[in-house]
Amino acid sequence: MLAILSLLVVLSLSLLVTRIATVALTYTGMSRESARFQARSAFTGTGFTTSESEKIVTHPVRRRIILLLMLFGNAGIVAVVTSLILTFVGEETGTTLTIKIALLITGIIGLWAIASSHWVDRQLSKIIEWALSRYTRLEVRDYASLLHLAGEYKVSELHVDPGGWLANRSLRELKLRDEGLLVLGIERTSGEFIGTPNGETMLQEGDNIIIYGRDSTVAELSQRQRGVTGDMEHLQEVSKTERVREAEKRLDKETD
Repeated sequence: MLAILSLLVVLSLSLLVTRIATVALTYTGMSRESARFQARSAFTGTGFTTSESEKIVTHPVRRRIILLLMLFGNAGIVAVVTSLILTFVGEETGTTLTIKIALLITGIIGLWAIASSHWVDRQLSKIIEWALSRYTRLEVRDYASLLHLAGEYKVSELHVDPGGWLANRSLRELKLRDEGLLVLGIERTSGEFIGTPNGETMLQEGDNIIIYGRDSTVAELSQRQRGVTGDMEHLQEVSKTERVREAEKRLDKETD
């Protein structure tokens, strides 16, 4: 029974460690989904090779977090395997073995339920955030919260296709702000990155742009083709954005 209890304690600590790492990674600007995936990947030693992984390696704070996760993960996996072996070794009667298996399954289901609870996630995240701000020197912020990435509003990456509506035109000419879209940065094919571009900045074929706005508008923009049809779609999105802004203003007045 002691081995089963030890196993459940190790699993609980593993969940807590990955949860702390997830919150810490979101403080560096990662989305919660990406932070959770990378934290679990590092802890289990899966090691997925993605563009997000490259961004972690080049970021000093994220790199330290992932390094600690790898160290804890190695120790945790060894402890879990050892506890499992100790749980089922030795001479066991059929009844005792059944009880052990039942206790183990019940404990794992209970931990899974706690880990999947949104209420527990919110409360635990608050405690972790307080502890990180109180006892660490992470000079970072949760950019998802700062940008109000909720509902339809997201930060997306958009590729400038050759011959597309965006290609070889300045931001002033495109008037994306009228559609409720804000270009935060541009990554050229040469590797150059342009942060906070101005109206005179030209979008070139092959560019990847970091854009903030409603997800539906970004999705429509990614499919827009050059020509009269594309210009008409732009005007339709401008009209739709104006209606959304009016609705948001009315909602603000009602809530005041």
